[in-house]
Amino acid sequence: MIEKGESLLIGKFVRVPADKLKDFVIKVLEKLNVPREDAEITADVLVRADLRGIESHGVARLRRYVDGIKNGVVKTKPNIRIVLETPVSALVDGDYGLGQVIAYKAMKIAIEKAKKNYVGLVGVKNSNHFGIAGYYALMAVEEDMIGLTLTNTRPLVAPTYGKKKVIGTNPIALAVPTKGEPFVLDMATSVAPSGKLEVAKRLGEEVPEGWGIDPEGKITRDPDMISKGALLPLGGLGEELGGHKGYGLSMAVDILSGILTGANFGPYVGQTQGPTPANVGHFFAAVRVDAFMPVEEFKERMSKYIEILKKTEKIPGAEEIYIPGEKSAFTEKVRKEKGVALDLKTVDMLKKTAEELGVPFDLA
Repeated sequence: MIEKGESLLIGKFVRVPADKLKDFVIKVLEKLNVPREDAEITADVLVRADLRGIESHGVARLRRYVDGIKNGVVKTKPNIRIVLETPVSALVDGDYGLGQVIAYKAMKIAIEKAKKNYVGLVGVKNSNHFGIAGYYALMAVEEDMIGLTLTNTRPLVAPTYGKKKVIGTNPIALAVPTKGEPFVLDMATSVAPSGKLEVAKRLGEEVPEGWGIDPEGKITRDPDMISKGALLPLGGLGEELGGHKGYGLSMAVDILSGILTGANFGPYVGQTQGPTPANVGHFFAAVRVDAFMPVEEFKERMSKYIEILKKTEKIPGAEEIYIPGEKSAFTEKVRKEKGVALDLKTVDMLKKTAEELGVPFDLA
């Protein structure tokens, strides 16, 4: 059963031990000539998404990476390199490798620069989809730093008052150390990420009203029609509930991760004809807390802030006020103990992928 507070997966599912699932992903990638270290990084990012209840970006996306490698748009042995550098910044060319590997190495560079100079800023071009943005922001938290991750995506969202896909879901992740579980804001700048549409399609479910529009620009709950139309910016249709703010945030992400880095941006991300690289752009920042105050003092202040919020008087019917990242942390704890919850369609996809590549399938 799904635990109370655990990320809810609608429909039938099975639980698989996280380490077993990670080993399976590694074997699949190694079969495609991905080096062991890179396969381990990619598998860790995918399984961490499932552990934290972000099924839209977990192993359900493995087929996407398999197809990308087989089509030649994702390189298994890229020449990831710094092409421009200062003491506090770097521009990284990912050479069209797996996005998870490129992003992991880029955030490592940002962290090392922050260790020496209090702040590290790294832009990336020529990358691919990198999974959950929060994974890389949390890397900085492990060093008692604040981590920021931005990435653009292929066009899936209509700008305010538009009805065509022109901008990406362009997520933002900010992770901050505390005395307990880190604050982790990991969000798309659209009403919902595209992965949640994919989950709804797999489970044959409608989505909440306001997520997206059909090709005629009308609100629809049908995920297939939204895929043909467009997702909406955070805030929804028009300006009444702040849709223009989500649109502006999406542009801001694209400016920093796409235009500033030399990557593709807006409608150009992954939109060239034929099997050609997407040239996704990312932006990473690591900031040392002790550039401003002692780390323990900062964590104490964060704890006080969190306590104030959680003790706020609640609206009728509400059981608890959550801090960003709190639900995901609980889900991760449960799934580490009981196993990752995978819907049956995802299990079937993994099984077919294993058969196709000649990899043992031992997840049942």
